Amino acid sequence: MFYNERKRLAQLGRAYRIATMAPADLFLDAGAVMSYGPVWSAMFRNAARYVDKILKGANPAELPVQQPTQFRFVINLKAAKAIDLEIPPIVVSRADEVME
Repeated sequence: MFYNERKRLAQLGRAYRIATMAPADLFLDAGAVMSYGPVWSAMFRNAARYVDKILKGANPAELPVQQPTQFRFVINLKAAKAIDLEIPPIVVSRADEVME
C-alpha cells in the first residue's frame, strides 16, 4: 500500500510540512525527504544464491535465515527545501547519495 501511494504520501507531507522518511529510495522520486533501507539488488542476488543451493539439493530448512547486510541512506534536499527543513551538514555528509 505504501509503495502504491508513495506520491500521495509525499504530497500530504508537503501539504502539512512533515518530513517523510521511507525504506527505499524509490520514494524520493515521489517527494520523500529521506530514505534508509536495504540495497535491494544485493538482497535479490542473495536470494538467487539460495535458489541455486536449493536447486542443487540443499534442504531449505537447514539454510540459515539471511538478513540484509548492505544499507543505503539517501537525502532529497529539494523535498526538504519545499517544507523549509534544513538538514544539518553532518547528516548530509553521512548520506550515501544526496539528491538536489
